[in-house]
Amino acid sequence: MLGFVCFLGPGIFIALTGLGGGGQVNSKVQANASAILYATLAFFGLFSGSINNVLGPRWTLVLGTLGYSLYIASFLVINIHPDASAFVIAAGAILGICAALLWTAQGSLMMAYPTEAQKGTFISIFWTIFNLGGVMGSAVAFGTSFNRTVSDIYVTFVGFLILTLVGVFLPLLMANPNKVIRTDGTRVNQVRYPSWKTEVSRLYVALKTDPWIILLFPMFIASNYCYTWEYNNYNGAIFTIRARALNSLMSYTSQVLGSVFLGYFILDQKRVRRRVRAFYGWSLVFFVAFASHVWAYFYQKTYTRAEAMKDAYKIDIIDETYVAHVWVMIVHGLLDSMLQTYAYWLIGAMSNDPAKLAVFTGFYKSLQSAGAAGAWSTDAAGIPYMNIFLSTWCLMVGSMIFAAPMVYLRVTDHTDVEDETL
Repeated sequence: MLGFVCFLGPGIFIALTGLGGGGQVNSKVQANASAILYATLAFFGLFSGSINNVLGPRWTLVLGTLGYSLYIASFLVINIHPDASAFVIAAGAILGICAALLWTAQGSLMMAYPTEAQKGTFISIFWTIFNLGGVMGSAVAFGTSFNRTVSDIYVTFVGFLILTLVGVFLPLLMANPNKVIRTDGTRVNQVRYPSWKTEVSRLYVALKTDPWIILLFPMFIASNYCYTWEYNNYNGAIFTIRARALNSLMSYTSQVLGSVFLGYFILDQKRVRRRVRAFYGWSLVFFVAFASHVWAYFYQKTYTRAEAMKDAYKIDIIDETYVAHVWVMIVHGLLDSMLQTYAYWLIGAMSNDPAKLAVFTGFYKSLQSAGAAGAWSTDAAGIPYMNIFLSTWCLMVGSMIFAAPMVYLRVTDHTDVEDETL
């Protein structure tokens, strides 16, 4: 049920992002809205835990999903009234607050539900359902835009808005966490987030007692930094609207496959020790990160921001070159899901204590949002596509190199008791 909540909220949001520039001809408004969105999310993540404690995860999820409906509605408005860019940016800021609430509640539930042996599987199940929202949203966008022009894409936004409004009410159907019993017979202990002041002090304690988490910070930053080049500077720059929608559909489908493959078949392989699985996962993600960007580099060399902003020819699904170009989206979709699945799995391998996992997840979401805010800001500022691409490549590969010592020295076959609490 938690996965379906995110299916109809963040899942539809990523489908909108996947259209490149939010489906607009000029992507600057969407880039500015995304920058303020992620900056707000990074800041309000400090306070969202306290709200989750007071309201409980179900009502926190309800408030969180409301922001996605407002954000989708703002793109519908700007397609009707092109001078409504301020409304889109304001909706982005409000969504940042709502997203902080949603992801706090989601993290507290997802990390608490599974047993130690099921963490990779649970993460991949959630990631699969979540990205199916992107798949469905992209399919809706492709179907509604197949014979339409950019100016007619408001039909797509109407469909997106209806789906997100359905998602607002789903959390009310969820069972209270304290009534859930795991497969091993133990009860779920709901994560209770401390006040924001205590949260800040716990960040310091967590860094002091388990400083290995610092080596994962570049990976956290990279996990959403990559979206700007992939969806705005590649998909949004050189493809027609219907090609963008199909690219997005292929990308999110590959994310589903990548998460299931890494989470279930590699990271939760019971016949292999956990340390060995950690090295398998690192090697696979590093290889895909490096190889996919080498490949994409040769495509990025063929166009610039100035050329894309002109009335240059856009690649359509009927063109001979389309198939080769869409594979870049597919492989980068695999990389995105594998990187984030591996990051979550590494966090879970450091502890089973919900309070400690909450702090680590807070690091993850805050740095992830900060990285995304920085990347979208560079796009809004008109930084050359090649510069953004190279920074994405270096950050992706560099983050895996930084994580290697942590994987070697910190991941054990079983979580020790002293690692359970702060």
